[in-house]
Amino acid sequence: MVRVTLIPGDGTGPELAQAARRCIDATGAAIEWEICQAGSEVAARLGDPLPEQTIESVTRNRVALKGPITTPVGSGYRSVNVFLRQHLDLYACVRPCKSYRGIPSRYQDIDLVVIRENTEDLYAGIEFQKDSSQAQELISWLNNHSKRKIRQDSGLSIKPISVYATERIVRFAFEYARSHGRRKVTSVHKANIMKHTDGLWLEVSREVARRYPDIQFEDRIVDNMCMQLVIRPQMYDVLVLPNLYGDIISDLCAGLIGGLGVAPGANIGDNAAIFEATHGSAPKYAGLNKVNPTAMILSGVLMLHHLGMHQQASRLEKAVADVIAEGRFVTYDLKPNRDDPSAVGTSDMADAIIARLGQAALPH
Repeated sequence: MVRVTLIPGDGTGPELAQAARRCIDATGAAIEWEICQAGSEVAARLGDPLPEQTIESVTRNRVALKGPITTPVGSGYRSVNVFLRQHLDLYACVRPCKSYRGIPSRYQDIDLVVIRENTEDLYAGIEFQKDSSQAQELISWLNNHSKRKIRQDSGLSIKPISVYATERIVRFAFEYARSHGRRKVTSVHKANIMKHTDGLWLEVSREVARRYPDIQFEDRIVDNMCMQLVIRPQMYDVLVLPNLYGDIISDLCAGLIGGLGVAPGANIGDNAAIFEATHGSAPKYAGLNKVNPTAMILSGVLMLHHLGMHQQASRLEKAVADVIAEGRFVTYDLKPNRDDPSAVGTSDMADAIIARLGQAALPH
C-alpha cells in the first residue's frame, strides 16, 4: 500500500479530484489517500492557502495528486503552485500532449512531451519595482557597465540560467526519453539573441546530448519552434525548454490536442512529485458537475506510472480513451456541438470510465 497526498484544491478542484480518485481506485491500485487542504477556502479560514500540515504531508509521502487551485491576479495570497515547486525543488514540469480519437481538434496523431525547467529564467521572481531604490541603484550600475542604456522609469526582471539547473533538466529530458521509448529530444532556446543565458542553455544541452548517443538530438530557436509545431507537429517528440518558453509552448501544444481540458501535468523533483491538471480552477463552475475531468484523470495516469503501477495506468488510460472515442458519456466540451443536451457531468463521465475499467477486468 502506497500513501499519496490528495489535495482537492478549490473552485472545481474538489469535484475533479474526487472523479480522479474514484477512477484510480477502480483500477485496483494499492493507494491510501491522505487528504489535505489548500486554496482559497482554507485561506479564508486560516489566513494561509497552504497549511503547514499539507506541506508536511507532501514532503513525507513524496507523491501528491492535486486539484486546481485559484491564484488571485495582481494581489491576494501567494501562489500555492509556485511555492510547492520552489519548496520541494520540483524542477521538472512534464506535460504530455497526446491526441485521443473523438476529441475535437484541428490535428490528429499528436504525441509529444513538453519538459519545462521550473526554477530559473524570468520566472525566478527576481524583480525590481519601477522607481524603487533598488531598481534605481541597479539601473545606475547597468548604465555604467553597459553600452545599452536603461530608462530610469523601468521595472526590471533578472533572467538567471545556470549550468547546474540546465544540466539537470536536460538530463531529465534524455532519461525520460530513454525510459519511455522516445526517439528524439529537441532543446528550445533563443541563443541567437541572448548569448549568455540561452547561449549557455544551448551549450549545456549539447554537452548532455553527447552522453546519450541512442537518442536523437536537435535544437530549435523558440519562435521557429512555434511555427514548426503549427505546421508539422508530428516531427517532434520530447521538447526541453527554459521556464518561460516552456510555459508558452506547453499551452500551444495543449491547443494541438484539443485544449487544457485534456492536458495532464506533473511537477517532479528528486525527492517529491505532484501530479495535477494544467488548467485553472474555473470557480464559476464550482459545484455544477459540469467540467471535463479528463486532464485530472490522465494526471492520475502519470502518477500511477511514476509509482511503478504501469498495468493500472495503462488500463485507466485505455478506459479514458474508449469513453472519449465513443463520445456518449462525455462533458459538453468534448461534444462536436458544445450545446449538445446529451452531454454528461463530471461525475457521470467518471462513472463511464469506471464502467469501462470493470468491463476490461471481466474474463473473456
